[in-house]
Amino acid sequence: MPSHPGYHRAVLSYSTSVSVDGFIADRDGGIGWTAPSDEVFAAHLQRVRGLGVHLCGRRLYETMLPWETDASLQTDSQTAEFARLWSALPKVVFSRTLTSVHGRARLADAPLATEIARARAATDKDVEVGGATLAAHAVELGLVDELQLFRIPVAVGTGISLLPQLNRVVQFELISTTVFDSGVVHERYRCSGAGHMPAAGPAPA
Repeated sequence: MPSHPGYHRAVLSYSTSVSVDGFIADRDGGIGWTAPSDEVFAAHLQRVRGLGVHLCGRRLYETMLPWETDASLQTDSQTAEFARLWSALPKVVFSRTLTSVHGRARLADAPLATEIARARAATDKDVEVGGATLAAHAVELGLVDELQLFRIPVAVGTGISLLPQLNRVVQFELISTTVFDSGVVHERYRCSGAGHMPAAGPAPA
């Protein structure tokens, strides 16, 4: 691995909003309770500024697509910049059902480990994986460097788990916490064993 001055190894992170009881969506698939305050939105904007590629599952891709297609979401300078950045960001979409995607997105044509390696090679910025099942698969493979959780002060009881169907124990080290005025806590964790790449299996949609 290069180590010359200025070299930057792309960090692969999984960033998501999550309830205090560990769900990213409620029992009906709803995420209205994750709506960010201006302060939290600014943190998301800063995060997206640092990304060079995003890998996502179908559900997340479709959830975020209005930022590329619905101009009414651009209500101020921050939302306009987010829409511009998100639209310009190269995205790799993992899906067994989609036959086409919009804008700078493409459908994945290789296993997750291979697509992550391609993404790292394609940018000098950081890379993000999103969608709970896809992210859990990347964590299980030992490929995720960081978790970035925006912990919402609400319990939803059941729904889509933060990391569903993990088949092994994964250790995390807390790096930092930031508490916003709204009560949301931004937690950053380093994933132990990141960088180890076992044999890649098929990635879930």
